[in-house]
Amino acid sequence: MTKRILNVVTNVGHYDDPSHKTGLWLSELTHAWHVFDDHGFEQTLVSPKGGAVPLEPRSLKFPNYDKSAKAWRSDPTRMALLETTASPEQVDSADYDAIFFTGGHAVMYDFPGSEGLQRITREIFESGGIVASVCHGYCGLLDTTLSDGSYLIAGRKLTGFAWFEEKLARVDKLVPYNAEERAKERGALYEKGTLPFVSYTVVDGNLVTGQNPGSAKETAKKVANLLL
Repeated sequence: MTKRILNVVTNVGHYDDPSHKTGLWLSELTHAWHVFDDHGFEQTLVSPKGGAVPLEPRSLKFPNYDKSAKAWRSDPTRMALLETTASPEQVDSADYDAIFFTGGHAVMYDFPGSEGLQRITREIFESGGIVASVCHGYCGLLDTTLSDGSYLIAGRKLTGFAWFEEKLARVDKLVPYNAEERAKERGALYEKGTLPFVSYTVVDGNLVTGQNPGSAKETAKKVANLLL
């Protein structure tokens, strides 16, 4: 059976201050997509509201705008996928073996409150499927509870964009909350790499997480290894 991946992307295009634009960090999607594609996995894009996905401007500039991101952006077919994402209501979790939350600061706004995404995540996780995230994607796991009412991330090792990295990126005054701290409040056993912005991933059972944009490829590879 061909394995199927549900990639989660954002619908939000700016911070609380509309003059500060944000959106999907493109390479976090493209790096993972290529890994999954190389393994022959089927992939679908879903977003909290469905429809169009804005791109984070900083992800389209050097050094973040790499060969993978450029290739996606110059491909009309691939870009069309970002205009027509599914909504959670259109998704049957039983059709997927893994869910992969991409990042970009935008996801801090629309991932946590999406009950549809929470439902899909809970169902995939409890059926033995893989729940994965990279960078700010872990914001999509912060409020997800299991059938017994406990937080999915409670007592589990994970990583995600660190507060120190927020400061280095000079957006600590713009973001709506401290995601690292919130994960710890939910009982997560948060880890981070020794150096900021260097690939760092954590696997705890069927929960796979990557710390920052540079971790997308490694995170996807670890998801693929669990699916093979």
